[in-house]
Amino acid sequence: MENFVVSARKYRPITFDTVVGQNSITGTLKNAIRNQHLAQAFLFCGPRGVGKTTCARILAKTINCQNLSENIEACNECESCTSFNESASFNIHELDAASNNSVDDIRNLVDQVRVPPQVGKYKVYIIDEVHMLSTSAFNAFLKTLEEPPAYAKFILATTEKHKIIPTILSRCQIFDFKRITVEDIASHLKFVAESENVTASEDALHIIAQKADGALRDALSIFDQLVSFAGNEISYEGVIQNLNVLDYDYYFRIIQHILKGDASGTLLILNEIIDNGFDGQHFIIGLGEHLRNLLVCKDEATAQLLEVSENLKKRYVDQSGLCDMDFLLRALSINNQYDVQFKGSNNKRLHLELSILQMCGLMGFPSKQQAQEKKSNPLPDPNSKPKAPPVQKSEERRVKSENKESEVRSQKSEARSPKTEEQKVKSENKESEVRSQKPEVQSLKSEERKVKDEVIEPEPEAQKLSAEDALIADHLSIKKASMMLNGDGKKKEKEEEDVQPKIKNEFTQDHLNTVWEQIIPEICKHSDNLKSSLAGKKPVLKDGFQIEITVDNKVIEREFSGVIHDIHAQLRQKLNNDFIQVNTRLADIKQQQDKAYFPDEIYKKMVEKNPEIKNLRDQLDLEIDF
Repeated sequence: MENFVVSARKYRPITFDTVVGQNSITGTLKNAIRNQHLAQAFLFCGPRGVGKTTCARILAKTINCQNLSENIEACNECESCTSFNESASFNIHELDAASNNSVDDIRNLVDQVRVPPQVGKYKVYIIDEVHMLSTSAFNAFLKTLEEPPAYAKFILATTEKHKIIPTILSRCQIFDFKRITVEDIASHLKFVAESENVTASEDALHIIAQKADGALRDALSIFDQLVSFAGNEISYEGVIQNLNVLDYDYYFRIIQHILKGDASGTLLILNEIIDNGFDGQHFIIGLGEHLRNLLVCKDEATAQLLEVSENLKKRYVDQSGLCDMDFLLRALSINNQYDVQFKGSNNKRLHLELSILQMCGLMGFPSKQQAQEKKSNPLPDPNSKPKAPPVQKSEERRVKSENKESEVRSQKSEARSPKTEEQKVKSENKESEVRSQKPEVQSLKSEERKVKDEVIEPEPEAQKLSAEDALIADHLSIKKASMMLNGDGKKKEKEEEDVQPKIKNEFTQDHLNTVWEQIIPEICKHSDNLKSSLAGKKPVLKDGFQIEITVDNKVIEREFSGVIHDIHAQLRQKLNNDFIQVNTRLADIKQQQDKAYFPDEIYKKMVEKNPEIKNLRDQLDLEIDF
């Protein structure tokens, strides 16, 4: 029975050109050999299975080759190359630092470095998993690594560069190996399948490449496993079944049901996924990746970011055309929220069901764009009454405003105290004089109403204009109306104030004090501080019905300014005088120097204010704390 060799070893690259996915590193190493700029120490770092040790062996073989090609590749024919291929080279030494990590192991290596090569130009030492060396071993290796013999080259390989001490890092040329892309792995797997006479579908190879997570060695191990499972024919269904991977079809079907708002369909698919033994966290992560891929496919430029086969990419593009951008963004937000909360959930199945049900609910609500369109173009209500013509509306508004003005005037007249006969006669005479002197006030009011009606009521000719001409006409009419109203606004307000008669009834200081005590508790009930401050103050009546009130500080003055309008209204109404004006004045505060009192002095002051404190002290036999 022939011994089986795994694909990872059988198809291991033996030249720089056959290294997969590390073109920048292999190109740099070839140029260094060509230009004879080889460093004394190299550090190859990166994730597992990306070619670190392979590149180290190829570099060691190439620099010792006696017949290098023009492409800087080993000839595989000279003595050094053949001995290397047979694993019998005395110039290339490999050390596993995971099992040889002590100071004594490094000392033995240093002793070997002193012996020059018998065949070839260089002695190369490959130390794998170098981060496993102890700190003492690192320190014992420093001097040799910094100043080795001209024929000695060191190649260190590690997956955890952060564990290597900085003094080692500073003595090496560092090469960071990247994860191999899905396309590169799939392409190499296709080459291996053809070499092994295995028929494999493109979708199946992409699934293997994605499962490998950037490690070519892992991909080849999975490939061997699937060949053992399915024989010489690897299908997409066989890969899904063997690797226990969630099929893309599940996600496509779920999104189809979500777009229809079919909650029951999505729950049945989720139940099928759970029954097949898939983990809920795995499902929610896969759904997030699916939504992300749909979002990426919304633009042709970003569709290249998909690491899937061409057949699958077409399905993504087709389904993304059915999805709204706003839906995808909100669905991704929901998925991310439930992904974060999944581990802390006690009922994980309910947690998954809520996430997809909430996504189904997105289709029941209009997107922002649809809501704006619906708001700008509302549908007519069949039960609504027909709207009145513009002329009738303006007439109704004019009548309502006149009725409202008359009601306000009647309320003001009822609120005021009854006038004397002489005052009534004077007010009637004053009203007649105002009407005779300023008849243009009514004309201005009528003109203002006319302008407003012109703005509100479009003429039949204007309705026949184009949309652009109508906008210009509306702009000009509104501007004209605003100029007329704003230009004469102050004048009309002043004239209307002059038209309304003002009452000027005399009152005394005592009457003012009485009214003040009545209105302050009610007006200042929202602020106990303001009420207590104003209740203890007496207003001072000055000439011209000016009333002055003294406030203690700026805070009280600020609170007082908030209620001064109500105070004006109450005083004018109760004192029957429209000329009352209330002013505030800050009280004069004498600056006193703060004095520090001793406890006995404080006690004396307290006794002066309240003699009962002394009796209390004597009864309880209290002492003053000094």
